[in-house]
Amino acid sequence: MDDDRSHFQALRPIASVSAAVVRDGRILLVRRRNPPNAGRLALPGGKVEPGETLRSAAARELREETGVEAEPREVLTAIDVLSHDAEGELLSHYVIVVVRLLWRGGDEAAASDASELEWLDLAGLDAAGEDVCVTAARVAREILRGDGKEEAASR
Repeated sequence: MDDDRSHFQALRPIASVSAAVVRDGRILLVRRRNPPNAGRLALPGGKVEPGETLRSAAARELREETGVEAEPREVLTAIDVLSHDAEGELLSHYVIVVVRLLWRGGDEAAASDASELEWLDLAGLDAAGEDVCVTAARVAREILRGDGKEEAASR
């Protein structure tokens, strides 16, 4: 019984954030160096530090991975990312909270967990296909489509 409890405690969900930044109809994605989704394009992000708010964590991760400065706005959604081994045992459980940020500037350069960065519009997302991790592609499409509707409504 103690083994079960220590195994459960070791596999508690890990609080993480992804930063959603749109500029000129394109969303910022990074190619990840590390799991989950190593080698694939995803929203910039990482783990929330103790005592850090979700918005602050998203701005920090964005700055660390891309050099982009942005103002945190609203929480958009939360996603569970579960990894299992070949036998079906849980290896990790990330709870990723997507935060929208407003681009302010900065010296763009891939750093930290990012090996490169790309600004993609909807056509670019479609062209990238499976090079973009599934959850990032879904969230990015929703955000870009929503931004288009907001722009049309404001005209």
